[in-house]
Amino acid sequence: MTELAVTRAHPAAAGAAPLVAVEDLRVSFPASGVEAVRGLSLSIAPGECVALVGESGSGKSVTARSLIGLAGPGATVRASAFRVGGGDALTFGPREWRRVRGRFAGLVLQDALVSLDPLRTVGAEITEVLAEHDVVPRPARPERVRALLAAVGVPDPDARAGQHPHQLSGGLRQRALIASAIAAEPELIIADEPTTALDVTVQAQILRLLAERKAAGTALLMISHDLAVVAAIADRVLVMKDGLVVEEGPAREVLTTPRHDYTRELLAAVPSMSAGSRRPTGTLSPTPAPRDPVLAVTGVSVAYGSRRAVDGVSFRLHAGETLGVVGESGSGKTTLARLALGLLAPDAGEVSLRGGPWSALPERRRRPLRPAIQVIAQNPLDSFDPRHTVGRLVADPLSALPRRQRRERAIELLGRVGLPPELLGRRPRELSGGQRQRVAIARALASRPEVLICDEPVSALDVSVQAQVLDLLAEIQAEDGTALLFISHDLGVVRHLSDRVLVMKDGRVVEEGDVDEVFRHPRHPYTRELLAAVPRLPCSPDERVTG
Repeated sequence: MTELAVTRAHPAAAGAAPLVAVEDLRVSFPASGVEAVRGLSLSIAPGECVALVGESGSGKSVTARSLIGLAGPGATVRASAFRVGGGDALTFGPREWRRVRGRFAGLVLQDALVSLDPLRTVGAEITEVLAEHDVVPRPARPERVRALLAAVGVPDPDARAGQHPHQLSGGLRQRALIASAIAAEPELIIADEPTTALDVTVQAQILRLLAERKAAGTALLMISHDLAVVAAIADRVLVMKDGLVVEEGPAREVLTTPRHDYTRELLAAVPSMSAGSRRPTGTLSPTPAPRDPVLAVTGVSVAYGSRRAVDGVSFRLHAGETLGVVGESGSGKTTLARLALGLLAPDAGEVSLRGGPWSALPERRRRPLRPAIQVIAQNPLDSFDPRHTVGRLVADPLSALPRRQRRERAIELLGRVGLPPELLGRRPRELSGGQRQRVAIARALASRPEVLICDEPVSALDVSVQAQVLDLLAEIQAEDGTALLFISHDLGVVRHLSDRVLVMKDGRVVEEGDVDEVFRHPRHPYTRELLAAVPRLPCSPDERVTG
């Protein structure tokens, strides 16, 4: 990874005054009657990483946003003490908060597609930060943009700087957002799920980059549902539930000897990388004997210009079986999913469904078969019509049913993925990232498909909800014999759920086989590299990422 020097000297963390000091923070939204944060106290010193963990809706993101004056429209923020960057934040107006953002504090949000301006190139986005805070002279800005993109692991940074967000993969967008957040060399980085969209090797690069900033004196506030990521970098952990801090302390202590029942529940829900952890419900039968596959992919290839996105890939997927697909961003996983779904025609090879043609069919003949193969996409915000309510999104595949039955079925589906019926009237942008993902899963299940193509289906979910969804998928397999093509950068989740695994690199399958065998005895150097990059629990001093 390209080195990017930190040009500003930071005070040593030991004995330095906190950059952020909050006592009895309370954040409420009077219009809805919600008190999102209830009496939180927090301090962050230079060179320290403090992590906030907890389920979606626990108040983590509202807390982080409050520290930079972005609690949200209609929010009421109160505290007995609230100091940010040496100033009394209780007296800040809009001008003071604008000075805080960017130069003092950089913010990395979970959803890069929403955070980045779709009308500007990523290079222009980063350049604006450099210009606004006068970080480097104008002639030096293009090189600084290139160095920032390279530092966060963006390949070919000169070309990527000229691209718009929609032209980048989810992982590349997230890296560009991180580059923008660190462009002004802020004293505090607030990272809200900064590695959610990243594969394990790039995740390791980002953690090293953040660790380098931390070693240089930058303070970090990390929000993550990935407790192994928290273990890799955090000094202290605050566990939040329903707006309250239920446990806090040194990261190693909290993550290895938790005192609160809720913390123990979170840790118990983390998918294990150890053998024998598959099939969370324990209800699935052993891997079925070979028979006619429900989905067959034979020698498929597709190219974009001179680059082969998928190159001669074959696999068979049987009823009741889960095939995991892993590899870095750009390895061809999502393109393979689009080929399997019939959304993309292969340049060579073929895809068959239920033993009959699929990729070779014209769309008018493919349409009646589509209920049999459904997708759970990585970014549901891309696939939802923002004008439609949750009720309509979930009930759309149920158009053959009477209206009342459609509503009853929609409520049932929401319940199965852990969502209340009160969400039926909301629209996608009114939901959290985790809630949107659960709606996408409910919609995919509506037609009772024989094949589910799962493209990062739990990447936006906290560990307890993730465990619920994995259990749900296992229950569906047990009840209906549904086949899963499960694409994920989370190798723990893949091992937890899959029977077999394909490892992809540069469009090719470099290794495949029984998931336990591949994970225990990887043959290909790339597979070994992926497995070595996985953060693990519990944390210990010698396992921490260092600068």
